[in-house]
Formats: sequence, C-alpha cells, structure tokens
Amino acid sequence: MTELETLKKWIEESSNIVFFGGAGVSTESGIPDFRSQDGLYNQEYDYPPEAIISHSFYIRNPKEFYRFYKNKMIFTEAQPNGAHLALVKLEEAGKLKAVITQNIDGLHQLAGSKEVLELHGSIHRNYCTRCGKFYGLDVIKEAADVPVCSCGGIIKPDVVLYEEGLDQEVLQKAVRYIRQADMLIVGGTSLTVYPAAGLIDDYQGEKLVLINKSATARDANADLVIASPIGQVFQECILEA
Repeated sequence: MTELETLKKWIEESSNIVFFGGAGVSTESGIPDFRSQDGLYNQEYDYPPEAIISHSFYIRNPKEFYRFYKNKMIFTEAQPNGAHLALVKLEEAGKLKAVITQNIDGLHQLAGSKEVLELHGSIHRNYCTRCGKFYGLDVIKEAADVPVCSCGGIIKPDVVLYEEGLDQEVLQKAVRYIRQADMLIVGGTSLTVYPAAGLIDDYQGEKLVLINKSATARDANADLVIASPIGQVFQECILEA
C-alpha cells in the first residue's frame, strides 16, 4: 500500500481528525514562508526579519515595524488552495473536528472552515493598545505609517510577535482537541517553532501523519510521513477521492 493509499484509508476509518498546520499550507497560495530558500529569512533587510517582528522592536521602532509588516506579512490577494478546501470538505463530512494553525492569513476561514484555532493570531484582527477598540485590516493598510485609534492610541495587530506568549485559552483548547483525536494530520510545518510544535506530544492515538516537503525534526515520531506539498497530497487524497 502506498503512502497516499494509507492516508486515504486512515481518513476513511477516522471520525475525530484534527489538523495542525504551518506556513507550508499557505505557500501554495503565494504566501512565502520564513525559513525556505526563498522565504523571508533569506531576503535582505536593514534588520533581520525575526528582530523586526519582535515585541521589543515593535515598541522601540513602530514605524519600521509597520513598514515591514505591511510589505511582507499582509497578502490580501491570496486565495485558499487545495489544502484549505480539502479541510473544509472533511469538516463538512463530520470527520474533521478542528484546524489548528500557526498562520495568520485567515485563509482557512476564507475557504469555509468553521472551527479554526489561530495559535499566532490573525492579520484581520487589530486593536487599540490604549482603549482596546478592535479594527479590521483596512485601518492597517490605509495608515501612512503607524495606525492610530480615534482615542490616540497605537493600533496593534492581534498577532503573536516574538517575545510574546501564546493565548493560553486557544492553546488549551488546541491541546484538548489533539488529546481527543483519533487521527492527527500535521502539514506544512517544520515543527521548529515552540511552544506550538510541542502540541503533537499531546496526541495519544496511533495515526500521526506528517506531510511536509522537507524532513521535520519529528519524522521519527510519526506513524506516516509524506514528503510532498500538502496541497498536492490533499488534492489527490481528499478533493478527488
């Protein structure tokens, strides 16, 4: 039995699937990841990207933060790809219980997924750091440099920057879903960013599937490893099934 045939069989047999995904889920929609050869970390800037999207840099130099953020973190033209659509199909069939994502692009919701846990927040939610008022994405895009609330406070994206902790409520909900799952599909992530990557340790079943173009640090722990683009795999195993 091939890897794809095994994946299809396991999906058919399972009724409580959880999907955990990273940047590789969105690269097929034209959104670059950080660590690939042509990702953001391999481009040249005045400051390292990892430094720019840190909390301390945001506080110290918000104008430069927003210049980078608007140029390199917001992709409003991106559309869901086969991976996103396949997950919607599984959810509608009652098999998939939750999508847990490290991505901030909102493509899972745009595709139609209902239960999406955003570990690192979303570009589509922004809030005033003074009064707490929430704003959509337009206020960020339309600001000349640093977006400012009607009260005079700075508007911050509701995304988790480096040096910031994850939302504990979202994290605990993700852990509950993973512990209850009879199948955990991990896709498009190198599993190097913690604490998110550590979530797979909470899986207690025997159908841990890792789908990623390159090897991950946790391949040895998986029950099935597929070294291919996730959109391509899901197209064949789910959308065309």
